[in-house]
Amino acid sequence: METHADDPFRGEIRLASHRRVSHGLGLRIRSDLSADEEFERELRAYLLVLPPSAVFTHLTAARLLGWQLPKLPEQVPVFVAVDQEAPRPRRHGLIVSRLVRERRPVRRVGLPVEAAEEVLLRSARDLGLLDLVVLVDSALRCGDLDPRRMEELLASGRPGVRMLREAWRRATGRAESGGETLLQQFHVVMEVPFTAQAEIHDDRGRFLGRADLLVAGTTMLHEYDGAHHRDQRQHRSDLRRDRRLTNADYTRRGFVLDDLINHAGVVMHEIDRALGRPHDLRRLWRWQALVANSLYSETGRERMMNRWRRQNGIIDWSRTA
Repeated sequence: METHADDPFRGEIRLASHRRVSHGLGLRIRSDLSADEEFERELRAYLLVLPPSAVFTHLTAARLLGWQLPKLPEQVPVFVAVDQEAPRPRRHGLIVSRLVRERRPVRRVGLPVEAAEEVLLRSARDLGLLDLVVLVDSALRCGDLDPRRMEELLASGRPGVRMLREAWRRATGRAESGGETLLQQFHVVMEVPFTAQAEIHDDRGRFLGRADLLVAGTTMLHEYDGAHHRDQRQHRSDLRRDRRLTNADYTRRGFVLDDLINHAGVVMHEIDRALGRPHDLRRLWRWQALVANSLYSETGRERMMNRWRRQNGIIDWSRTA
């Protein structure tokens, strides 16, 4: 069979122009590719040691499907599922599980990916609730979930269903980023009702813009200010929009990830004062518990890494290329 210089290969790395993906798997070094393109090349290399039934799943599949991801550790394994009778190859950074249902794979950039609802279920067995809501929100927004199949899955007693059921209940499908999902969930825990992606009009009915969250019964707009808001062109557009909102008596408050993760108490007090209600520390404690059990906390990421190391059967991932 004809091979090309850019194809992944099995064997030892002997040339400086090539790099190691995992034990016995290599690629030619290229500097003209994006991070996603390099990721796809690495997955094609893993296919060389995987059985024909293999499908990518969990966070690996979520990335291939273009879903928003929670805050991840620096090193994340490649997740694969294979048929019951198929061999399970052992490689550094590769976690292989068994398919217990009929395969319904889809293809993304030519790679086999497990069905979206199964991707979420496998993720639910590892991730915290906040992390999972980020995935569900994004999967809904991308149109990758079939409601009927989700209902069938959530009615089953399979491992991970309880967590996925709660994430499904909380998700709105109306968050345009993982940060917006966290902002929505913060308001849920703080018992602040809202409308997501609310269309804002002035008293003459003229459209002023769309807000991430409109606090119910108020003219308060709460929005997640992600990195794109620092772009000069976006910043100018934001300022013009803010002036239109101010003229229409709307009050906009912007929040960043650090506010929600590290200064949640301050944010809670600001919102409580604006709503004229007393503080309730139980709300804050519930939010802090959610964060602590997610990949958005350092302890949560370390706990997850330890779990993945045990599943992979290796001790030190620093040796993994």
